[in-house]
Amino acid sequence: MGNYYQPEIETMPVEQILALQSERLIKQVRYVYDHVKFYHDKMDEIGVMPDDIHGVEDLHKLPFITKDDLRDQYPYGLLAVPLTDCVRIQSTSGTTGRRVVAFYTQEDIDIWEDCCARAVMAAGGGKGDVCHVCYGYGLFTGGPGLNGGSHKVGCLTLPMSSGNTDRQIQFMTDLGSTILCCTPSYAANLGEAIQERGLKDKIKLKAGIFGAEPWTEKMRQNIEELLGIKAYDIYGLTEISGPGVSFECEEQQGMHIQEDHFIPEIINPDTGEVLPEGEIGELVFTCITKKAFPLLRYRTRDLCYLTRKKCSCGRTHIRMHKPMGRSDDMMVVKGVNVWPSQIETVLLNRGYQSNYQILVDRVGNNDTIEVQVELTPEMAANPSVTTAEREKKIVSDLKSMLGIRVDVKVVEPKTIARSEGKAVRVIDKRDLYK
Repeated sequence: MGNYYQPEIETMPVEQILALQSERLIKQVRYVYDHVKFYHDKMDEIGVMPDDIHGVEDLHKLPFITKDDLRDQYPYGLLAVPLTDCVRIQSTSGTTGRRVVAFYTQEDIDIWEDCCARAVMAAGGGKGDVCHVCYGYGLFTGGPGLNGGSHKVGCLTLPMSSGNTDRQIQFMTDLGSTILCCTPSYAANLGEAIQERGLKDKIKLKAGIFGAEPWTEKMRQNIEELLGIKAYDIYGLTEISGPGVSFECEEQQGMHIQEDHFIPEIINPDTGEVLPEGEIGELVFTCITKKAFPLLRYRTRDLCYLTRKKCSCGRTHIRMHKPMGRSDDMMVVKGVNVWPSQIETVLLNRGYQSNYQILVDRVGNNDTIEVQVELTPEMAANPSVTTAEREKKIVSDLKSMLGIRVDVKVVEPKTIARSEGKAVRVIDKRDLYK
């Protein structure tokens, strides 16, 4: 059943946590230096050797790694084990179509599922519960992670995947689902659909584990009221492992980071300086137990702060505040990472110039995204191709690039306002971080 339930780990004194991290960090640095040429070369370049790392106090000596590095090393450049030792890959999209691929040994899978199991238990899940997983499956980490975590705590697991709301509600009522795992926006949609059908008294849900996209406290309250549950936040990245890197307990005041597997830092995103507890900056993670795809000092670009303030749940692992924004231009729309550069690539490949604007909003519980792009003068002078035909082709290309539908509006030349400074490419009207 795994080793997810470790109160001696989750409640150990901070001094012991740091000692465990130091022990594992020293081994991990030596491991990646010896097994990943990229790290070997990067450390040699700045003159840092494995023997220079004596504990967490020396973490700042190591170089950062970014998503650009992951793309540049695609697919095998960061692999630390023979490919034959890997049992799975998961993936996320890249900014220009090149994907980030994460590899897992069986030990990596076991640890990841243990992390998700802890999250399920923190939400009150265990043997006798019915865990209804409607995160996406396949390459997306949401479904597989919570699926495995649910198994490890002995839940009856429904691997529903996303979509088909009628079927979701039928299984929810017929099989007595007690824990719901999905994106917060889909949870809200399910809640509304259940209300509309008059089935709230047929629903046995008690808790929900929601992540993969930003959501506000107001949205949490809405979901809890619609479904009659307690809504828990969960955080993770494919590059690090997937969901379960951190999770909320019943206090709902920040997510406990699983410090026996991940060391968090907060840095100044401009200077790289490590910031003290309580200051807002960019979240950085170091993996200290991963074997196939170990990352040291990975810059997430998420902005938040850390706190070791005592938690009423008894867990002593440090907590991260819900992300408060990004230090780059990435957006999360409909649970998918979207960069303006992806959209720009599609437009330029179609012959348009970089005169475009991306409009993002939330109508009810659903994200909307529209791209407005100007015709070039040459296109405007060629009436043989209709505006509708142009829009249809861009919609198709964007769907292939992003995996979601984007509305497209082709406008006349000089229509989109010019800026005398930095061009305003994105207008995001969602209030995601309050």
